[in-house]
Amino acid sequence: MELPIQVTFHGMAPSPALDAAIREKAGKLDRFHPHVMSCRAVVEESGRHKSQGRLFTVRLDIKVKGAEIAVNHDHDEDPFVAVREAFDVAKRQLEDRARKQRGD
Repeated sequence: MELPIQVTFHGMAPSPALDAAIREKAGKLDRFHPHVMSCRAVVEESGRHKSQGRLFTVRLDIKVKGAEIAVNHDHDEDPFVAVREAFDVAKRQLEDRARKQRGD
């Protein structure tokens, strides 16, 4: 299923590789919940830390039939890791929501 995906970058230059990774992961969300309607992802470079370097925040807003799932993953040094971890949390929430709707 082709669902609407919006990717936004704040405080950093847009990254085609990161955009492609987000779109790939968002395209697989319907495996975890049958009624995913849209996905919005915001990747933000939230600042620099003395010892850790660049810090990233990933926010996901996923609309499913009858609800919206919001995920915030704060501060990881690698934006790809931050995206992966945010989508892992989203997958668990989608699975939980689908189980509740089925009555499991």
